[in-house]
Amino acid sequence: METLQFLLDGFSVAMQWHNLLFAFFGVLIGTAVGVLPGIGPMSGVALLIPITSTLTGGLDPESAAASSLILLAGVYYGAMYGGSTTSILLNTPGESSSVVTALDGYQMAKQGRAGAALSISAIGSFIAGIIALLGLTLLADPLSEMALSFGPSEYFSLMLLGLCAVSGLAGKSITKALIMTVLGLLLATIGIDNVSGVSRFTYNFAYLYSGLEFLTVAVGLFALGEVFKTILEKDKDGGKIAKVGRILPSKQDFKDSTKPIVRGSLLGFFIGVLPGAGATLASFFSYITEKKLSKNPNKFGNGAIEGVAAPESANNAASGGAMIPLLTMGIPGSGTTAILMGALIMYNVQPGPLLFDDHPEVAWGLIASMFIGNVMLLILNMPLVKVFAKVIETPSHYLLPIIIAISIFGVYAVQANTFDLLLLLACGVAGYFLTKYDYPVAPLVLALVLGPMIENNMRRALTASKGDFSVFITSPVSLLFLIIAVLWILVPLILKWKGRDVIVNEEE
Repeated sequence: METLQFLLDGFSVAMQWHNLLFAFFGVLIGTAVGVLPGIGPMSGVALLIPITSTLTGGLDPESAAASSLILLAGVYYGAMYGGSTTSILLNTPGESSSVVTALDGYQMAKQGRAGAALSISAIGSFIAGIIALLGLTLLADPLSEMALSFGPSEYFSLMLLGLCAVSGLAGKSITKALIMTVLGLLLATIGIDNVSGVSRFTYNFAYLYSGLEFLTVAVGLFALGEVFKTILEKDKDGGKIAKVGRILPSKQDFKDSTKPIVRGSLLGFFIGVLPGAGATLASFFSYITEKKLSKNPNKFGNGAIEGVAAPESANNAASGGAMIPLLTMGIPGSGTTAILMGALIMYNVQPGPLLFDDHPEVAWGLIASMFIGNVMLLILNMPLVKVFAKVIETPSHYLLPIIIAISIFGVYAVQANTFDLLLLLACGVAGYFLTKYDYPVAPLVLALVLGPMIENNMRRALTASKGDFSVFITSPVSLLFLIIAVLWILVPLILKWKGRDVIVNEEE
């Protein structure tokens, strides 16, 4: 009952007229930030911090901190939704966590089901936001204690499980998926080593010291790869324009999406609680889970509504889950929550165990505003589904320059150098040829994200254990993750071999 009273007090703060305006502008800007590839919630939140201090100048320090955080958090979870729009319509991930949405969302759009994909994306994000709010309210303390118990060995095993699970995105060949995973890990080693400070595979080329920018590679492989495919193979599709078709999802779409939305929301929330895991890992895991649970896994990658519902729910729920370690322990779980933490400290509000006692207006006002912000996102985006969906009807000679312009602007706005534009072009060419010869690009993208995390956590674990590799199996949680990872690879292979034996016996 005490928690419910605190939440009601939070709503009294969030429902103040100026805080409603802050929440609205936050989700509006967040949606725009998510749509533009390369900017992302981290850059959007960082750019708005100076503006919030100006806008809240007339308020007392406590109210100013609450209002600023409401606006900045709105940008954070608004961007989680916005990234899906261009992923579905243009195969251009607006945000790193929307890469997975492009796998089935874009195929749905090509089949004339863009409206259903966008609607399910909005509904899934809303439900995930509500589940994250309930989880944040009820489970903040126990979950934060569990997350705090995770050490480097547990994180290493969790990331390794993520890489093994990437076989779920393999398409027709697990071998090709593993090749792409290893290639992604190799590309992730480029740059300055964080521990020794030694440059690796940079060849004294200054632009490579910071490594390959993840979103440059992702946008190149997915968006420009599709552009090259359209240009080079236009005679095969006869230049036909895809029709939008039905705007709202059908009853069957709702039926197929209900369980993936719930599972994706729960999985995304719990992964979001783990510092460093983030929405990208949550969206990959939820997609892989749905493919493994599906009775017809072959439909994934060909326009399965579950392939949109699950990752979109997961990435929105992860943004809510990431608030738990930030608010209860003062540990930012991602780059964006680190910037939110900086904003809190700027207002003399110290996140951590005492936040809910010392600054209840800030903590509970933020939690309540997440519910209001998600309602605003649904109201804001559902009427625009028809407008967004019409994009897919644009003739290709207009649409292709728009995709190229968005991709180049998004990459250059963040990196501001010509090397990344050349890398974008190279990845576009590579994306076309890889897709043409059925080499899945999703495993490469995930490996590029997880590679640095795997390496850092492995080295931290080995440093603490003085080089003893048994540290990865002495921890029960770490051992469990490793066993699941091994089974994830072995079980499909064993089933495949058994299937071959059955065929051979039948022929005999």
